Amino acid sequence: MNYGFVKVAAAIPQLKVADCKYNIQQIEKLVVLADSKKVQIIVFPEMSITAYTCGDLFAQQILLEEAEQGLIKLMNDTRQLDIIMIVGMPVVVRSALINAAVVLQKGKILGIVPKTYLCNYKEFYEQRWFTSALQIKETEVRLCGQIAPLGTNLLFSATGCIFGIEICEDVWAVIPPSSMLALEGAEIIFNLSASNECIGKHKYRCSLLQQQSSRCLSGYVYASSGFGESSTDLVFAGNGLIYENGKLLASAERFSIRDQLIISEIDVESLRTERIVNKTFATNKSAMNTQTPIIISAEPTNCKELILTRTYDPLPFVPQGKELDARCAEIFDIQVAGLAKRIVHTNSKSVVVGISGGLDSTLALLVCVHTFDKLERARTDIIGVTMPGFGTTDRTYNNAISLMNSLGVTVREISIKEACIQHFKDINHDMNIHDVTYENSQARERTQVLMDIANQMNGMVIGTGDLSESALGWATYNGDHMSMYAVNVSIPKTLVQHLVHWVAVNNVDETSRNTLIDITNTPISPELIPADENGNIKQITEDLVGPYELHDFFLYYFIRYGFRPSKILMLAQNAFKEKYDTETIKKWLRTFIRRFFAQQFKRSCMPDGPKVGSISLSPRGDWRMPSDASANSWYDF
Repeated sequence: MNYGFVKVAAAIPQLKVADCKYNIQQIEKLVVLADSKKVQIIVFPEMSITAYTCGDLFAQQILLEEAEQGLIKLMNDTRQLDIIMIVGMPVVVRSALINAAVVLQKGKILGIVPKTYLCNYKEFYEQRWFTSALQIKETEVRLCGQIAPLGTNLLFSATGCIFGIEICEDVWAVIPPSSMLALEGAEIIFNLSASNECIGKHKYRCSLLQQQSSRCLSGYVYASSGFGESSTDLVFAGNGLIYENGKLLASAERFSIRDQLIISEIDVESLRTERIVNKTFATNKSAMNTQTPIIISAEPTNCKELILTRTYDPLPFVPQGKELDARCAEIFDIQVAGLAKRIVHTNSKSVVVGISGGLDSTLALLVCVHTFDKLERARTDIIGVTMPGFGTTDRTYNNAISLMNSLGVTVREISIKEACIQHFKDINHDMNIHDVTYENSQARERTQVLMDIANQMNGMVIGTGDLSESALGWATYNGDHMSMYAVNVSIPKTLVQHLVHWVAVNNVDETSRNTLIDITNTPISPELIPADENGNIKQITEDLVGPYELHDFFLYYFIRYGFRPSKILMLAQNAFKEKYDTETIKKWLRTFIRRFFAQQFKRSCMPDGPKVGSISLSPRGDWRMPSDASANSWYDF
């Protein structure tokens, strides 16, 4: 299986201006190399057969003849290869000359796409030689002894995808041809370009391509002229860029004097999912008057063996570097703003939070503190309640007390042991049997305490559970599963730790900082089972349900893209190859599927809480699923 991936390449050959024979040799060399790497579609820069900077030589018959002879040689020499090639050259159409992209495969011209928007300002004067596609009425042209389709409305159906083509300036237009091509079904856009370099232009160009890829919900493969173009007035840096729905997958080294082949895999399945979900895309299509597309079928390309060159981040919810700080700040602001609105609307005098000394309750408390600061209310109206139970360790207890004191909130300590013992007697349960009844009774007792204190204090209970726990159903129904506003509800476990650390570094005093750092280093546990003989946490959550980093990875690709489990497994193998073997990943993926389907009933009645990212399991918004849906089809991988 290729799992919906199409292997593409942006090629930047060394060129010589007006030397078609030399240029064809360089093109062929990169085609052969790309084919050996299982590339299915390769695109070369604008006018790659002649070079872009030929100037008035474009009016010379010999250059046009040499370009056509070069194309014949390229077709003959690559006749045995499956790879689809897109090359640039001048093509005569009756009495006009067009700047064209020629699509080739196995000795056949599949189609020719003319440039629509000719640069004719400042350093550019293409209209001196070329005619715009808008002025061409022909739909076919004879080239290299073949009659080939001609037009800007050509779409090409290749193995696993449909692609379209635009040329350089086309993408700089107010409404680029690629927008229309995408609406008509193109999933990947290839751009042959000869964009020169000026200060600041590269950054703008990348932003433009990123936005167009995102706007079109498409892949975008851009190949621009490099070393070898004339430097009489301009310099060409050689830009090879591959995007997928706004994400940069691969890029070339700018200003290199060597050939470059930039390869990556575009996940067309993910793009199709985005288009299905994004109803604006379909509405936009019905609102536009587009040309009727002509779809040209290519022969199957080599796709039997998928070897990914792109990598997958094992922590898709957690950005790297400076972006992490910015992400944490924005998420925290969203949480605070959501809670502030809810407090003002309900006219609550206080909030009540159960503080365990763990990550989730810590983050919820920090959100409460900053919300009250924002509302200019006293922190003492935040009621932090620690409720030691049978499994509470000294480490988490001390951290809970220390943090509440250093943050200046009201501290209440209520042991749940006696209440639970009485409850066990009432229901005739042996408290030495540490089963689900034993555990859930504690969770529900804690929730009852919090709810009743909230009634006492004219306040509301702030939920602490996170997105990962919701996905796995790792919460006691009508216990920690329930609250009056759940501030962490759409934050995955892998990100909670970073959020707490970010607050520790940026927003608290030194005493609180030290406590927060220790909390981030404490094993994740519900602490519902008594500690070991040394007083250490005995019940480690990840030993029971699996590593949260795996479950968050599964969740991301299951919800965000709707991928089948076999593809998620393959991506996880790619992302975690240095850490987990295949059997381990399979084991926890099965656990994820089983729990995700079985625990939907808890999500169907979950409390309100703010959405902060692209994934939310709110039954009122992003995820609506029957509580009794069957998981059988998802187990087959």
